[in-house]
Amino acid sequence: MKQNITYTFAGKKYKNKEDCPITDPLTDQTSTSLYPNENKDNKVIVGIDPGASGGVAWIDQNTNIFQKSCPKTDIEMANLIKEIKRKTFGKLKAYIELVHAFPTDGRSSAFKFGKNYGTWLGILASFNIEPIFVTPQKWQKAYGELPKVKKERKNEMKKIASELSGLKATLKTSDAILITLYGYNWDTYNE
Repeated sequence: MKQNITYTFAGKKYKNKEDCPITDPLTDQTSTSLYPNENKDNKVIVGIDPGASGGVAWIDQNTNIFQKSCPKTDIEMANLIKEIKRKTFGKLKAYIELVHAFPTDGRSSAFKFGKNYGTWLGILASFNIEPIFVTPQKWQKAYGELPKVKKERKNEMKKIASELSGLKATLKTSDAILITLYGYNWDTYNE
């Protein structure tokens, strides 16, 4: 009797392993599931795109995924992390994009970006959460070859984030969703 096997990634089922769109970050092999051990360690993964126009996403201990645009104030940012910790009982790990301002950025925008980045780091530290830094090149590589043109790349990442998470990703939250999924897989395959 032939057994029907399906491969699951972020709630979406695939009949063939080759169709599953993400790779194991350690071996570059296709992952058969986002949840190979059904989250036996009750881990909670948070992904942060630290820009003011970025977002936050998280996978709770029940492997549900959530998203939120970056809150407008420092207090709202802190309250979001506080609420995630309160509502989830797992071991919280935070993956944050390791980025920097570019020489072409204006002084004002570079300052605002740095302030937001520093605020996220301070909030994580205040909750005793050690950030795990991941460069855009590293986490984006897990999703295959992406367009070189920024606008096209952002739209493609929004599409991928929506497909993999089952959420209606936005340009503000798509990076955070993909960082979260990357972090979940990285953490799963590094244990």
